[in-house]
Amino acid sequence: RMSRHAKKLRDHDINPCVAETDATTKCMDDNNYKKDMCTDYFLKYKNCRKFWHGIMMQRKRNGVKPEMPPAEERKKILETMG
Repeated sequence: RMSRHAKKLRDHDINPCVAETDATTKCMDDNNYKKDMCTDYFLKYKNCRKFWHGIMMQRKRNGVKPEMPPAEERKKILETMG
């Protein structure tokens, strides 16, 4: 059974970087946990977190709720950015 915290991390509406998390984990699994083999994946994950954290802080400053846009809305945000 998954903990509440683990469920939140798997929830696409809460965690915008589920795909990056999964890709990083898979890379680590495939490469016997040699971090240097997965640098690109770590970077993509870090950039994802940084990007959505910025969006979240902006929404917070502007009083927009929820602070993290739901998955559907995030898709539209990414589409408008190309």
